[in-house]
Amino acid sequence: MSTYLRCCESCLSRRVHTADGEREQHYHRYVVASLVGEDFHLCLDMEEIGRGEGEVVAALRLIERVHAAYPRAYDIVMGDALYAQAPFFQAVLAQGKHALAVLKQEERNLYEDAMALCAASEPVSFERLEGRRSVQAWDLHEMTSWESLGRPVRVVRTLEKGSVRRQLDGKVEEMTCEWMWVTTLPAAGASVRTVVELAHSRWDIENHTFNEGANEWHMNHVYCHEPAAMRAMLLLTMLAMNVFRAFVRLNLKPVLRGRYTLRHIMQLATAEIYAATPLAASG
Repeated sequence: MSTYLRCCESCLSRRVHTADGEREQHYHRYVVASLVGEDFHLCLDMEEIGRGEGEVVAALRLIERVHAAYPRAYDIVMGDALYAQAPFFQAVLAQGKHALAVLKQEERNLYEDAMALCAASEPVSFERLEGRRSVQAWDLHEMTSWESLGRPVRVVRTLEKGSVRRQLDGKVEEMTCEWMWVTTLPAAGASVRTVVELAHSRWDIENHTFNEGANEWHMNHVYCHEPAAMRAMLLLTMLAMNVFRAFVRLNLKPVLRGRYTLRHIMQLATAEIYAATPLAASG
């Protein structure tokens, strides 16, 4: 959420290049917790990132509050590469949950040791239905290279091959993607295929919270530039998204959910609301 016009006591600031030259932009950043399951998504809570602190610091406050409110609602906490930090993993483990994060930092001993072990071992192969991708996966157990965490972890690396149709020219292109994750999930409780599917479900947060929230629900619009008001509007927007998703999932038959987009269903609901609202006569 950003603006060039107003600033408050909680604003962060940065210099950005625009068509009119370099300008100072004032903005607010938030960490959002979402509950992701099979064919459903719920926004749970959010926490603002304060001045001079990192995203993980705010996330630690958020997961403490989420665990207090929903202690049995989830089993795994997932995040991108930024969350592959010992304090975050330790906080999740202290709650009796498991952690999973993208591992991207090539200079880390854990990453380097995992790559060396992958080069010396054979992967397992399977197919992912989503995206129709063929997967080669390396599943490395009891990795002790993450000394600051103080416990062994599991590293999963994949090479995924699939086809992508380009929007610009419609041509189909074969692509290979490489992924690596670090997790505390034991092999006895989650197969390598399960870890891969769980790890990819993290994109559900990006798509159904941030992208959908900004493009369909105007979540990034500043209605009133005041910290408490902005937090209230964000939480109300998340509540509206949850109610709408619950309506679609619980009241529409699967054939209808598969036939229409969420935007179309939302437009039908909006039309019904306007049709039932008497219009004031003008004169």
